[in-house]
Amino acid sequence: MSPETRALPFVLRFANLTYNVKMQRKLRIPGITTHNLSPGEQFPGGVFSRTKTLLNDICGEARDGEVMAVLGASGSGKSTLIDALANRIARGSLKGKVTLNGEPLESRLLKVISAYVMQDDLLFPMLTVEETLMFAAEFRLPRTLSKSKKQARVQQLIDQLGLRNAAKTIIGDEGHRGVSGGERRRVSIGIDIIHDPIILFLDEPTSGLDSTSAYMVVKVLQRIAQSGSIVIMSIHQPSYRIMGLLDRLLFLSKGQTVFSGTPSDLPGYFGEFGAPIPENENKTEFALDLIRELEGSQGGAKALVEFHKGWQIKHKSNLPNIEGAPQDSRGGLSLKEAISASISRGKLVSGATNTDASPASMVPTFANPFWNEIVTLSKRSVMNSRRMPELFGIRLGAVLVTGFILATMFWQLDNSPKGVQERLGFFAFAMSTTFYTCADALPVFLQERYIFMRETAYNAYRRSSYVLSHALTALPSLIFLSFAFAATTFWAVGLDGGASGFFFYFGIIFASFWAGNSFVSFLSGVVPHVMLGYVIVVAILAYFLLFSGFFINRDRIPDYWIWFHYISLVKYPYEGVLQNEFEDPTKCFIRGVQIFDNTPLGAVPNAMKVRLLQTISGSLGMTITPSTCVTTGADILQQQGVTDLSKWGCLWVTVAWGFFFRILFYFTLLLGSKNKRS
Repeated sequence: MSPETRALPFVLRFANLTYNVKMQRKLRIPGITTHNLSPGEQFPGGVFSRTKTLLNDICGEARDGEVMAVLGASGSGKSTLIDALANRIARGSLKGKVTLNGEPLESRLLKVISAYVMQDDLLFPMLTVEETLMFAAEFRLPRTLSKSKKQARVQQLIDQLGLRNAAKTIIGDEGHRGVSGGERRRVSIGIDIIHDPIILFLDEPTSGLDSTSAYMVVKVLQRIAQSGSIVIMSIHQPSYRIMGLLDRLLFLSKGQTVFSGTPSDLPGYFGEFGAPIPENENKTEFALDLIRELEGSQGGAKALVEFHKGWQIKHKSNLPNIEGAPQDSRGGLSLKEAISASISRGKLVSGATNTDASPASMVPTFANPFWNEIVTLSKRSVMNSRRMPELFGIRLGAVLVTGFILATMFWQLDNSPKGVQERLGFFAFAMSTTFYTCADALPVFLQERYIFMRETAYNAYRRSSYVLSHALTALPSLIFLSFAFAATTFWAVGLDGGASGFFFYFGIIFASFWAGNSFVSFLSGVVPHVMLGYVIVVAILAYFLLFSGFFINRDRIPDYWIWFHYISLVKYPYEGVLQNEFEDPTKCFIRGVQIFDNTPLGAVPNAMKVRLLQTISGSLGMTITPSTCVTTGADILQQQGVTDLSKWGCLWVTVAWGFFFRILFYFTLLLGSKNKRS
C-alpha cells in the first residue's frame, strides 16, 4: 500500500537495548582447566559467576505496513531481541527504551495490541484448521460480536492465510495424519492474528520449512503488514524470493548491530566496508557468510560494528529519537489517536470501550467475560477428548481390571477375624488405587502447558477460567469411573450397608478420584517433565498409603511423623469406608471361640477352645459362650484408631483436599507461567 492509502502510521522504536545474564562460572584448576572469555562475556568480580551480554546497545525502528527481519547466525541474539521487543524479558533485566509513536509502550497495552508467534507450532492435533481458528476467535473476539461475524472473520482469515483447501483437515501429530508443515505454521500465525493486532512478533516462522512453504508464510506476513500492522520476525537465512518481501533488515552478531537498513542498502554498505557483494550473489547469504568469517577472526566482528555506527551517521539513517520523535514521522497522530483510528478501521477486533481514556485502557484486558471463557475452554477440551476416546477407554479398562481382580480376590468376605483383616486390606488397596489411577492427569496438562502459556501470555483468557474449566471437564469421567469401580467391587466383596452404604462407598471413591486428580494436576503445574512427574507422584502416593493408618495405627506413629498422617490423602477415604463398613452396632465380627483364630491356639480342637472359654469366664466373672459376641464393628474402629472424624467428615475433608489442590494449581499457573526470561 502507498503511504497515502495507509493513513494510520505506527512507528515502533527501540534504543540502547542491552540485556546481560549471569552464568555459572566453571571451576578453574590452574594448569588443568582454562576458560577463555568469548565476546560479550566478562567476570563481574564474583568467584562463581560470569556475565554474558546477549544484547548490546541495539537500536532501530519498525513501521506499520512493513516487514522487518532480524538476521544473524545462531547465537547472534535474534530471538532475544524479539523477546525484548515483545516484553518477554523480566522488568529490570532489560535496559533501554521501547516506544510506540514516541510514547513508552506499557506492558498491559502491548498484550492487547500485539501477538507473538512462537517458533514451535503448539496446536491441538485433533482439531481441524477451521475449528482451531474458530476457538481462537471465541477467545480473542468480544462476546458483543455475533457468531456469524466471528465465523466470517475466520473464513476471511482462512483465505488470507491460503488455507482454504485444508480448512476441514485436522492439525495432526505423529499418530494422526494432518496438514503439512507450512500449513501448520500458517495456522499458528492465524490463531495469534485473529483479532488483527497492530504489532506481530514472530520467532523464526520459516524454521523447518521448504523454500516454497517458507515463501508462502512470509507472503502472508507481507499481506498482514499491508493491512496496517507492524511485523517483526527473526529469520535464519532468507531465500532470494523472501528477500523481495522484506522491507527492513537488522543484522546481529554476538548481540551487536552490524547492519540496519533496507535490502537495497546492502550492496552499498558492504561496498563501502571493502567487501563488495558479487553481482549474481544472494545478498543475505553473502552478508551472513562475511559476518561468520569475521566472527571467527581474531578481532571478531568489532570492525563491522564500528563501521556500522559511522555509516549510520554518514547516511543520516533513521536513528531512533525516543525522547521526542518528530510529529511528521508519526503521521501527526499520537498513540491514542492512532489506536482509536486503527480500531475504527477494523483493526483490534476486540474493540475499545473508552475512547477518552489513556491508550493502555482503551482496549479491554480480556475480550470476554469469565463465564464465557469457561464455556469455550470446556467445549474445546470435550471436543479433544471425544476425538481421542482411546485415552478414556484405557483408563476405564484399568479401573475395571483392577476392580475385577479385587472382586475375585476378596470374593464374598465373611465376618470372621480373618474376614476383618481381609476387609482392611481390601479397603487400603482400593482407596490407594483410586489415587494411582489419577496419575494419567499428569501428561494432560504437560502436553497443553505451552499452548496455555502462549494463549494466556497475550490475554486470550484468564488463568482462573482455565483452572475451573479443567476441573469441570474432568468431573464427568471421574463420576463414571467411580461408579464403575464401586459397582464392580461393592456387592462382589460383600460389603455392608445396603443401598445407602453403596452410595456412600461410591461417593467416597468419587471424592478420592477428585482429590487425586486435583493433586496430580497441581504437580503437573510444578514439574515440567512427564517421567520426573510420574516418579514424584508414585513416591508421594506411596507415602500417603504408608501413613494412612493401615500399616501402623495412628497411636503408634512417632510424634515426628504424625503430621504426615494428617496430610495423607489416603487416610480420610480409608477411614470413611471403614466406618461405612463397621458402623452397624448390631453386627458382630468375633464370637466366642473365634478370639483364638489369629493366635497359636487357633489350631487346637474346638472342644479345648470351649473349655478355655469356660476358664476365662470363671476368671472374669462373666459367661462367655461360643456364640457370645466379643468384638463389634465399633471395637474394630477403636482398634484401628478411627475415632477422629465421622464418615461424612472424612468425605468432606477428601473433597476439600481436591479444592485445596485446585487452588494451588491456580497459583502455580499464576506464578510459574509468566513466559519471560529473567
